[in-house]
Amino acid sequence: MKAHELIGRSGIAFGTSGARGLVEQFTDEVCAAFATAFLTVMREQGEVECVALGMDRRPSSPAMAAACTAAARALGVRVLDYGILPTPALALQAMADGMPAIMITGSHIPFDRNGIKFYRPEGEITKADEQAILTMTARLPVFGAVAREPESALAVQGYMARYSQWFADQPLAGKRVGLYQHSAAGRDLNRDVLEALGAEVVVLGRSELFVPVDTEAVSQEDRIRGRDWVAEHRLDALLTTDGDGDRPLLADEQGRWLRGDIVGLLCARELGIQALVVPVSCNTAIEACGAFEPVLRTRIGSPYVLAGMEELAGQYDRVAGFEANGGFLLGSVIEQGGRRLAALPTRDALLPALTLLVAAARRGKPLSSLVSDLPSRHTASDRLKDFPSDRSGSLLAAWRKDLAAMQQALGLEQAITALDETDGLRATLENGDIVHLRPSGNAPELRCYAESDSEAGALGLVERCLSGLCVKRIDVD
Repeated sequence: MKAHELIGRSGIAFGTSGARGLVEQFTDEVCAAFATAFLTVMREQGEVECVALGMDRRPSSPAMAAACTAAARALGVRVLDYGILPTPALALQAMADGMPAIMITGSHIPFDRNGIKFYRPEGEITKADEQAILTMTARLPVFGAVAREPESALAVQGYMARYSQWFADQPLAGKRVGLYQHSAAGRDLNRDVLEALGAEVVVLGRSELFVPVDTEAVSQEDRIRGRDWVAEHRLDALLTTDGDGDRPLLADEQGRWLRGDIVGLLCARELGIQALVVPVSCNTAIEACGAFEPVLRTRIGSPYVLAGMEELAGQYDRVAGFEANGGFLLGSVIEQGGRRLAALPTRDALLPALTLLVAAARRGKPLSSLVSDLPSRHTASDRLKDFPSDRSGSLLAAWRKDLAAMQQALGLEQAITALDETDGLRATLENGDIVHLRPSGNAPELRCYAESDSEAGALGLVERCLSGLCVKRIDVD
């Protein structure tokens, strides 16, 4: 059978971050079909002798990695298996070696789902690559035993060296940092990096069961945990990541989780970034702060951010991007004080988190002080789970033509004065508040983002909009 036929029958599709689906959809044959299609596409663009492979801690990931390995071997491609590690660590190693990479991960989505991310030798695949994979007519090779290769620690070591060398002289000495480990792929690596930077690390919340941490929709349980842990352990900060380590979640000395786009904004400013690319859902303080020459807004998803970064790369020396989830994409080499930080054009959790921790420590100020001079624009987000995408699509299509109906359905007290349709519906209200509704690209969820001049105002907008949808709210966090 041909690869595209197996993939088409599986029901798995590309979202904003790789191919995602239910675990039962990722059979050995389907995983092999994805690997075959990807490697064949890469071979059409150049010689492929090796492929780098990594995975997260989901129970289904090892079997999926083994099936991809078997397919690669059948194609005559050697597999370098780097085991469980953060996605940016795998990407960094593969780019340094000039080879493609496959990462088995569903990121933050529940453990009954999983996914596969693909990397060209230069970085993340493009939307054109995604389409080529889905339509690849190569026949599935006959593969033998489904088993993985021996694991190598090289990629983990390289990722740790990246940050232990860039943040030299133990700048976090004397700081107590809580590390919420849960089931994150880089939980032990993150501890080692923090300790190499001089921090006293307090390990918290380690779990052998998979925990789906979504950095854009922090659960009430994790909000309470953050405050309690900081108080109990006298922490200067608290850090965690999503499942595959490409999105950070950072709390200040009061246990308040910082929004991902604010973390990205502060990181870009500390690094002296000139040109910035962000999705349309990010906080408008990015433009209002005046720190960046151009700010280019795109659809949500790292492929769109990367395309924008490529557009600006020839015009500016320091280009970067980030997403509302906090994942930071470094598009340029940064040199400072005789040290060199290589570009890493894929979402990364450690760079923004460590940059803020170090900046606060070097100034002798609390982490919360870094946001004090930013424009007062507050964002909040939440989601309705188990909300079918076809229902989301029909709702948004109807409201596009009838803004009054949208205002009434969402219980908005202010009239809608402008509508941005870059990705979903982003409505600006009379008082300057913003409401943005968008179906998730990774799961059957409807996401709601809001922005206001106060935190209470943003939270209230999200609550009002989700309540106004007249559906049963299932595990909204």
